[in-house]
Amino acid sequence: MSLEQQLITWRRELHQFPELSLQEVTTTARIRDWLQSAGLSILPYALKTGLVVEIGQGEKVIALRADIDALPIDEAADVAFRSQNAGVMHACGHDIHTSVMLGAALLLKAREAQLPGRIRILFQPAEENFGGAKTLIRAGALEGVSAIFGMHNEPGLPVGAFATRGGAFYANVDRFVVRVHGKGAHAARPHEGQDAILLASQLVSALQSVASREVNTLDSMVLSVTRIQGGNTWNVLPENVELEGTLRTHRTDVQQQVKARVSEIAAGFAGAFRSQIDVIWHAGPTALVNTAKWAEFATIVADEVGYHTTTADLHMGGEDFAVYLQQTPGAFVSIGSASEFGLHHPAFNPDEKLIAPAAQYFATLAEKALQHL
Repeated sequence: MSLEQQLITWRRELHQFPELSLQEVTTTARIRDWLQSAGLSILPYALKTGLVVEIGQGEKVIALRADIDALPIDEAADVAFRSQNAGVMHACGHDIHTSVMLGAALLLKAREAQLPGRIRILFQPAEENFGGAKTLIRAGALEGVSAIFGMHNEPGLPVGAFATRGGAFYANVDRFVVRVHGKGAHAARPHEGQDAILLASQLVSALQSVASREVNTLDSMVLSVTRIQGGNTWNVLPENVELEGTLRTHRTDVQQQVKARVSEIAAGFAGAFRSQIDVIWHAGPTALVNTAKWAEFATIVADEVGYHTTTADLHMGGEDFAVYLQQTPGAFVSIGSASEFGLHHPAFNPDEKLIAPAAQYFATLAEKALQHL
């Protein structure tokens, strides 16, 4: 079996048996078995899920990272290797990322004697809930690492396309919950209460003015209310309504400006409607900021191995890889996967032709990065 066939076979097995964040027990076992069968050494970190493999010897260390978790989505893709785990799907392509780095590990193992240092490959759990990177860092996975590289498949790019950028790339991610506390009343006598639904609906509209009228139009920012919940029958004004949504930015000062204005607007509405509004923020990963020199280096290597390279646009999605880049220089890149349906869609179906070339690319990138140190 060729390397390409092997990696596709592994990818399809991973795809059939996806697991959610922090539940990647059998996924971890599969990856461990495949790596150990190829003679690779697993580092003895105390991890419940996920693992780290290291290749080579010496003081210099370069790291590569793949994420291994899936999403709570029922698969709709028309493929023979559909998910066998009901309600769980690799709808973000982490099975692709894992297969790519498995291939890189095999290629680097074959050249281990020639490597001018060590290459550490992180198979990270829990990217989707933004906790896995911190877990691996606490375990020691970044100790001694001079630079780290990672990837995400990009369904909007064709196979053979490569994109990255220096500086800010993926967005800061915040989740917010707004709890509107009014006063319940009979729907026929609304004057006896404080209408939480009316207040919540006006608050949704007012929050959109933050992006359109209070943030510089040249600064990237998205504020979206994605859930509104209140009431349980047709003829009663509910006491409480809850809103939920997300804030995405690329700059900390913009993030803090928006968060402050959301709280101010909520307080103003609460006073005007004689109600109470609580705003709760839940922090996700910070903005992913690539090291300029390593983004340029990654692009040069991509061009050398035959990718069509471009400068990536700013991405409003979040990415746990940002946590590594807060501590270690490096770069995150996009590899074209040419899926008709996008990330997190039930019919997402990336082109497997990207796997073998990407594995070769990351093996080459890691070795050249060691030489560059």
